[in-house]
Amino acid sequence: MKKILLFLSVFTTMVILTGCTLGTSEGDNTVTVYSERHYDTDQLLFDQFEQETGIKVNVVKASADELINKLETEGEDTSADLLIISDAGRLHLAKEKDLLQSISSETLEDNIPSNYQDADNQWFGLTKRARVLVYHPDRVSVDELSTYESLLDSKWANRIVVRSGSNIYNQSLIASFIAINGEEETRTFINGLVNNFSRDPEGNDRDQAKAVMAGIADIAIMNTYYMGKMANSSDPYEVEVANKLKVFFPNQETTGTHINISAAGVTKHSENKENAIKLIEFLSSIEAQSTFANANYEYPVNPNVEPADLLKSWGDFIAQDINLTQLGVYSSQAAIIMDEEGWK
Repeated sequence: MKKILLFLSVFTTMVILTGCTLGTSEGDNTVTVYSERHYDTDQLLFDQFEQETGIKVNVVKASADELINKLETEGEDTSADLLIISDAGRLHLAKEKDLLQSISSETLEDNIPSNYQDADNQWFGLTKRARVLVYHPDRVSVDELSTYESLLDSKWANRIVVRSGSNIYNQSLIASFIAINGEEETRTFINGLVNNFSRDPEGNDRDQAKAVMAGIADIAIMNTYYMGKMANSSDPYEVEVANKLKVFFPNQETTGTHINISAAGVTKHSENKENAIKLIEFLSSIEAQSTFANANYEYPVNPNVEPADLLKSWGDFIAQDINLTQLGVYSSQAAIIMDEEGWK
């Protein structure tokens, strides 16, 4: 009986120790990503990261606001190690809510220009999109286009479409104007732009391009990414729209074209911080950035990587010279004045 009891005691101890070892091993070899992005390209890169490092990537997908709320609710009990969101303003909000932490990485400093990083190293850009003017060449001459501000001219009355003022892309656009021009000039811009809308804002960016194609308007304000997606869509009509319409980068001789980014930040209560940093570093690498550029029609943040051929065909452009942290700083103010000036 004593031998049996001794055997059971040793066996139980071994099981407990083995369980602890397995738990530690799994924790050391995983990274959990809360991501707003929903692209096959991202999963392809996560799978590649797993193969190269042996670190398993667990992905939880939801909207940016849902993920931020989830992190707030979970607190120290969160399983999230990395937050990926498609807007600098939302990353700034996560930072303001104390959901992220500062990290140090020479690789990220080398791969990502400083204006696409948080000033306190709490988030780092992964991809860029430019918010441009898309026009119908049969009804608009490229010589007529110059700046965002020129859209206030009376000749554009009833000729412009753009999505809702509640959309984060538009709020970030206006936040950039506040950062560059101040609130008074920005109010004037919004008021004049709204007066030239051909309809009340509705739909997404693709719908704005389709409205131009249908003759509802002549110019749409939209992200370059959507033009790339439409040009390579399985929907023949979207391909037709993208091939017919033209892209124009405004403000090339003044303040530059507005851009926004997808970005990643390590969560404050990450249990796998080093793995999370490794994943961001991988996503900023030349190989991963090339995948983002060629498969998803986004501009790479890594200056050593060229855009996809389609994006290069639209030409080079000068971007606004501001740190994108400013988009978050002025986001709430932008939303308020857009509403006050009638951008529905």
